Parts: sequence; structure tokens; C-alpha cells
Amino acid sequence: MNLWRRRIAGPNRPAPHAGLSLLAALALYPAGAESPPDPPPLVPPVPAEQHRKPVSQADLSFWLNNMVAHHRFSLEEVRAATGLDPGVVREALERLAISPGGFTPPKDRLRILPYPGGRHPRSGFLEGAVDPQRESKMSVFIPWDPSAYVVVDLPEAIWSNLGLSYLAHTHVPTIWSEAGVALDRLEWDRSQEGRLTLHRRLPNGIAFEAAAVSLEDHVRMRLKLTNGTGSGLTGLRVQMCVMLRGAAEFAEAGDEHRVLRPPFAACRSTRGDRWIITGWEPIQRAWANPPVPCIHADPQFPDCAAGSTVAVNGWLSFYSGSDLDAELERITALDWASNFPGAD
Repeated sequence: MNLWRRRIAGPNRPAPHAGLSLLAALALYPAGAESPPDPPPLVPPVPAEQHRKPVSQADLSFWLNNMVAHHRFSLEEVRAATGLDPGVVREALERLAISPGGFTPPKDRLRILPYPGGRHPRSGFLEGAVDPQRESKMSVFIPWDPSAYVVVDLPEAIWSNLGLSYLAHTHVPTIWSEAGVALDRLEWDRSQEGRLTLHRRLPNGIAFEAAAVSLEDHVRMRLKLTNGTGSGLTGLRVQMCVMLRGAAEFAEAGDEHRVLRPPFAACRSTRGDRWIITGWEPIQRAWANPPVPCIHADPQFPDCAAGSTVAVNGWLSFYSGSDLDAELERITALDWASNFPGAD
């Protein structure tokens, strides 16, 4: 078995030459350093226009810490995300004393970070998510395994009576791709510890704000939409995706491990006594897509008059135990669906 290659399921598995060489891997994980929890995955080529080079030394430090210390990226994955030459990355890692697992986790909340791109958050059905945008995605790290995480698309898609108004990757046409209009590339506002916020205004005047707050044992999420089109909006369906590739004990779980109980969707670990739970209200549907693999609790905004703002609230947590019913009852009793920490 080749220990430096991980197979990616599905017809879009990249060619072997796209992988990280043993010498490059040893350069990133020298003797005496903490070994990566998994072999570096194969790295599909990323178009140059998708690279996001750090804009300052502080930005470089943040993203290298994010990619290598937290997400344990290989040199090739860092290059895929940033476009930086591996030699430049290696020098910066040494200068900044950044190494895989070299971080102090927060003691009072779950660890959340912007997802850096470079490593596709899916392991399958890649043709359904070409060029994934990193600004819609955040990583939530599993409390009992510092190397494992899930990626939340907040949001993955927004529909209205006008059509598909936003999609966090390239797949089916949106009203903007059909019009030949490219959306600006954005980044999460991470100025507040334990909170991520993103504001996007679409060309037709629809604006949305995604926010996530990390608390002691869960993450609260909110998506607000403001209608600046001048006409009422209806059919405001939203797709929220929790991708499991970064957490093997959930990613490898079969259909029998998934529980869909609106407003919640949950996945049981292959260990059998650990769960990831997500929920949104008002809920439209709960479902799962095993080829990705991912789970969804997809909400729907109320109809929104011109000039008005509507919101949906979300939840994500991890649970160790055998009584999922009791845990869902406990979460429901917290009244998370009607409020959001620090909301206006």
C-alpha cells in the first residue's frame, strides 16, 4: 500500500501524478515533527484564477496557520490554495514556526475557522461542485479529535422566484452565470474572536449576511436576507451543506448511520456512539447526499417584501452518547431557532 496517497472515490479521482511526493511530504513533516493524521491527499489542479495569495505578512501568517497547523495541508495543497511556490511556503513555515497541530485550541468554545480552499471539501460528486468558493465555507473542528473537521457551506445556494440567485460553486446555471456576470470574491470577517461574518450584495439588490458564533458545545448560525430589488421575493429556499470529508468517522458512515428528522439532520460515527447534528429553522427539508458525503437541513425564508429583511437560524453540534432522541429534545428546548447571539 502506498502510504502517501489517498484514494478519492468516484469518477473524478485525480491522476496519480497530482499527488504529493514522498520527499515533499517529508520536507513538510521532518523527523521529530508530529506526523499528519492521514496521508496527504491527491491534489487536483486548481486554476490560477482560483488562487488567493496572502496580501500581507499578517495575512500569510494567518493562512499558513489555518492551512498547515489546523487543517494539516501538504505543501501542494497550500500551493493549490495560494499559488505560492512550495519553496516559498517551506521557508515561511520555518520562519513563522508553523507546524501541523501547532496550535492551542480554545478552552471555552468549539474551534471554527474560514475554510482555506486548495483541498476540495468533497471526496465525491466533484462534478457537482467545480471551483468551490471558500468565502461561503467554514470549518468546525471536532472536539475529541483536533485533526478532524466538517465544512459548512453557509449558504450553498439561494433560490427565489427570480431563479437561482446564488451558488457557492460552479454547477447548474445561476441567473448571474446566464447573464455573464461574475460575482466578487469575498472573505469572512474574522475580526471578532469566535465569530465569522460575511456580507454579500448581489447585482440585483438582494443582500445577505451569513454569521456563525462558536460557543462551548455548539455553533450557532444565522443567514439574513434583505430585499433591495424593489419587488417582493417569494420561494426563498436555501441549501445548507455540512460536508464530512474531513472527519473520517462520519465520512465513511453508511446510509444507516444518517437520521433525518426535520428540523435536524444527524450522522452517527462509524464508532456508533458519536454524532454530528445540524438543524435550521424554518425548515424546508432534511436530506443527505452520500456520494459527497454530506448532510443537509435546508431552511426557507419567509416571503420578503421590497425593503424588508428576513432571517433563518441554524445549529451545529457534536454529541457523544446513545440516546439521540433525548439529545434532540434537549437542543429543541434551548429555543435556538428564535434567537441568535448578538443579533441586531
